[in-house]
Amino acid sequence: MTYFWTFFWTFLLTHMMAYVVSSMNGVPYEFMTATIISVIVTVLLFILGTIIPKPQPAEHH
Repeated sequence: MTYFWTFFWTFLLTHMMAYVVSSMNGVPYEFMTATIISVIVTVLLFILGTIIPKPQPAEHH
């Protein structure tokens, strides 16, 4: 379920960003380009999540 929600929000935010940037640049909005970018960003987020080590709780003496 985590994978679904991560992709869902990445998909929405990437499309929103692509729409705004294309509008500001005066170029047409490309749905497939934004979808491909959202898939790539989602995969990069999952890879980044596995690379970053989880913090270990400090030991109390």
